[in-house]
Amino acid sequence: TKIEDRFATIFFLQKDVLHPGANKTIHFIRTSSGATLLPRRMADSIPFSSIKLPEMLARLSINPNSTEAESMKKTLQDCEAPPVDGETKYCATSLESMVDFSTSTLGTRNIRALSTTLDNHATPKQVYTMSKVQKLAGSKFVSCHVMNYIYAVFYCHSQSTVAYTLSMVGKDGTKVEAVAACHTNTAEFNPQYVAFQVLHVKPGTVPICHFLLENGILWSPNK
Repeated sequence: TKIEDRFATIFFLQKDVLHPGANKTIHFIRTSSGATLLPRRMADSIPFSSIKLPEMLARLSINPNSTEAESMKKTLQDCEAPPVDGETKYCATSLESMVDFSTSTLGTRNIRALSTTLDNHATPKQVYTMSKVQKLAGSKFVSCHVMNYIYAVFYCHSQSTVAYTLSMVGKDGTKVEAVAACHTNTAEFNPQYVAFQVLHVKPGTVPICHFLLENGILWSPNK
């Protein structure tokens, strides 16, 4: 789909990118729909399930045949799909629930949030050169990605992962401090997953890596 095409440049293989001097064409898209995270009490009062979607659309005066309703339906389906083998997943509808899931998954309340930052938000799709690559300690992280919804919903998941922070400079001079996650066990991933098509590899063969976009969050134990 077109949405997945937009994100194709964020995927990579470890050997291609994770060393200073490496070049990679990336489009750091701002995916925020302007949706805000609700306070937990408010988020918990709104039904969040496919069964309750018609009721929710009526309550929010959204046309059931609109693209907005369609993207909400798709997000609910993704959130309700069973996790792949070895994965823990959760769709967080408030900051508090995201922190709770991350602390319980990581087994500590002492956690920190990492995200990708750019010094120029209007940056185009372009070649970036890596200047610094640092591997984060540990093998357990929680990554959270913004989903298409009427309010902010984060798809959070944890599986065997290696994480990195990278400093890079774009052809136009844009400086980026990026966070990347490499999923080391992809045997149970959907073979149709866009990353396999972009990288021309099969599930279970090599780690699949991706940069976090600006509004993605990687939670890590604060070591």
